[in-house]
Amino acid sequence: SLRGQFSLSKKNAQKQAGQKKKQGHNQKAAAKAALTYTCTVCRTQMPDPKTFKQHFESKHPKTPLPPELADVQA
Repeated sequence: SLRGQFSLSKKNAQKQAGQKKKQGHNQKAAAKAALTYTCTVCRTQMPDPKTFKQHFESKHPKTPLPPELADVQA
C-alpha cells in the first residue's frame, strides 16, 4: 500500500538526519581537538600560533605579547 511506503520513507529520513547529527558532532569534536592555543587574556581557543598572534594583536593591543608568540611570523 502507498501508506506503508510513506511511513518507511519518513523513518528513513529520520534515520539519515540522526546520522548527520552524529557526523556534525564528530566534526565539532575534531575541531575542538585541533584548537591547541588558548588566549591567556580571554580564553579563546585557536588552532595555530599564527592565528593566535593575529588574534592577540587585534583583540588585546594594550597587553604585552606572550613570550611564546614573540618569534611567530603572522
